[in-house]
Amino acid sequence: MNLPNDLRYTKSHEWVRTEADGIVTVGITDFAQDALGDLVFVDLPAVGKTVAAGDVIAIVESVKAASDIYAPVAGSVAAINDELKTHPENINRDAFSAWLFRLKPANAKDVEALLDAASYRAKVEAEK
Repeated sequence: MNLPNDLRYTKSHEWVRTEADGIVTVGITDFAQDALGDLVFVDLPAVGKTVAAGDVIAIVESVKAASDIYAPVAGSVAAINDELKTHPENINRDAFSAWLFRLKPANAKDVEALLDAASYRAKVEAEK
């Protein structure tokens, strides 16, 4: 299982990367995209939308099922990956480069509370 050590992770299988400007980039993990199968549709949030940590912020659909994507931290949507609207399969190709959206966190320290790669790996192994 591919798990970059420089990212943070959520229990609901999102990855989070803090950018130099403090914005966080969010996507779904390789484990999640593999479990979902071939993705066929992505519903992304509106730029400017304000969310609380744990809010449903996006939806990804595969040939198997639809899955909610949760906001890893509270904040406002700074950007979305428009390319996924026409090419959701990019997530299957490389889940860690095909980000879904970017958030401006309400509190940057909240990101530090997310799982590190070792903790996320242990969680996934326990679920198998």
